[in-house]
This record gives sequence, structure tokens and C-alpha cells, in this order.
Amino acid sequence: MAPRTVTPRTFTAQAIARDAVRAGYAGTGTRPESLSRRVPLMGGSCGITLVGASAALLDATFALADCLEQLWSRFVNDSDITRLNWAEGREVDVDPLTVRLIRAMLSGAELTHGDYDPTLLPDLLAAGYSSSTVAPSRVTRLPVSARSPGALAGIRIDGTTVRLPRGTTLDAGGIGKGLAADLVCELAMNEGAWGALAEIGGDIAVSGQGADGQAWRLGVEDPFDPAGHSAIVRLGTGALATSSQRKRRFTTAAGEHHHLLDPRSRDSAATRVQTVSVIASTGARAETLTKPGFLRPTADYLAWLPTVGAAGLVVDHTGALAASENWNLYR
Repeated sequence: MAPRTVTPRTFTAQAIARDAVRAGYAGTGTRPESLSRRVPLMGGSCGITLVGASAALLDATFALADCLEQLWSRFVNDSDITRLNWAEGREVDVDPLTVRLIRAMLSGAELTHGDYDPTLLPDLLAAGYSSSTVAPSRVTRLPVSARSPGALAGIRIDGTTVRLPRGTTLDAGGIGKGLAADLVCELAMNEGAWGALAEIGGDIAVSGQGADGQAWRLGVEDPFDPAGHSAIVRLGTGALATSSQRKRRFTTAAGEHHHLLDPRSRDSAATRVQTVSVIASTGARAETLTKPGFLRPTADYLAWLPTVGAAGLVVDHTGALAASENWNLYR
């Protein structure tokens, strides 16, 4: 099957007129209109807010987000990810954005020294996460050759042609949500928006100005109170990703599991950490950087984050908060 091609609608006139429109607002004391919408997407919800943009551009950002789900979901039978997982070592032609996803996976694994590993899908299915949480009839199936962990170093990319070693499978998971948020903001800003916020499944990417003309004000998820926040941060351009062991839990004959796996044990991470939130330059990077927070001693993890250009907040089973030394820069 030929790969899907993501071709978001362009808004050349809007982009050309951007500076003129901004000049018209200058000195008036008024702010451009902000538009927002939220829809179900990627096993959760997707909320997008654009500042100084048209309704048509907002539509285009949601069309892109939906297209990315169709490209990357393991619950879509003809997605790029599913086709790769069933290729049995053969080359597969994929969308350029899927190549970008796989390169982000490879970078994330290297950055975290293997704490993030996108090749553990067989173990995730064994832990009980085989069906979509929002559409249980959609089930992930893998070939009998699938092994965990896969051979990440053996992945080959040539243009838009990708080959996974036989037995290696990929799961877009959280990094797919983070990268999707990045791409939505990228599209919006390239097409003339003053500012953009995309929140997909708990991962938030922002760019440009918030609705008040200042940096975006973002709430950090409270694992014990879905309506509350553990903290509030201010962020201009960048991303805030939160991973939680409390959201996706499954019971099998072996007991209760969550979806955050330890690549060493190939089982749910044994930790009292409930949520890990990371601020980084992109949603994809922030998402991968949350994973070591469930695997390493909290103090060591929080001391390490600033060395890779990130800040973090960890909430444990008692509700106690621990933050990296640079977290206060975003308050």
C-alpha cells in the first residue's frame, strides 16, 4: 500500500500579511483573537489554541493532528507503524513525518542511554495493553517473529524508505503525542499565527505569544486531582510533557501493570513515582526525558536533567514534589 502523504493546506496570503497585521495592532492596546478547540485524539484528547490566526488555519492544525494519528497509531491497520511492524525485515516506504518520528525515537534512546526504548511493544502487549483504551475493539497484533527488545541500532533509513530488522517493532506511544504537538505548532507558526499551543494526551508544545501577549501559562498535571495542578509554569517556546503511571493500568494473570516499562526488567517500572513532568525544547524531547524519572533515583535524575537542557518535576506516592534546580526559572 502506498504511504499516506501529509499535505496540510497552506495559507500563503495569511503568512505574507502577518507583519502588516501585527503592525496594525501595534500601539492600539488590543490583542488579536484567540481560537480554541478540543477533540478526542490519540487515545485521549487534543486541544489546540491559536492566537492571531484564522478558523481555517485552526481546522488545518486539527487535520494534521488527525493525519498523524492515522500514520502512527498501532491500532490503525494500515498506519505506517503497523506496516513497518509487519514488514518482517522488508523495506517500507513511509511518510516523511514518519521518518521524523523514527529519527526522534533513535535520538531519544541515545539521549536517555536506553531508558527510553520504543521497541518494547511485545512486552507492552503482554502487560495487558493490547486494546485501545477508547475503542476496545481496536486491537494491536504482531507477527510471531516479534521480539522485545528489538534491534534499535539495526534500523535503516534511506530517504522515506525504512527497514526494521526482522522481529523489531515500534510503538509511537508518548513520543508520537509530543512530536504531534510540535508539528501542530510548527504548522501554525509557519502559516502566520502569532502564537500556538497544542496539547495532545498530556504533552504540551507552545510557540509565540499567548493570548495575553505574554509567555504561555501552563498547568502541570496533579496525579491525585484531575481538576487540579501540581504547579503552574510560564513557557514561551518549548514544551511540557507529563508521564503518569496512574492513567493506563491493566490487570493480567500475573497481576496489575502500568504502561511505563523498564527496558531492563521488561516489566512495568517498579517505582513509587506517580508522575514526571519535563520542560524541554520540543515535545518529543520532553516526552522521552520523562522516562528515566521512573527508573532512576529521583535526586540523580533531577540533577541530570539540566545537563541535557531540561527541567523536571517529580510527584511521588505521598504527593510530595521534587524539582530540578532550574525548575524555578519557569515559574
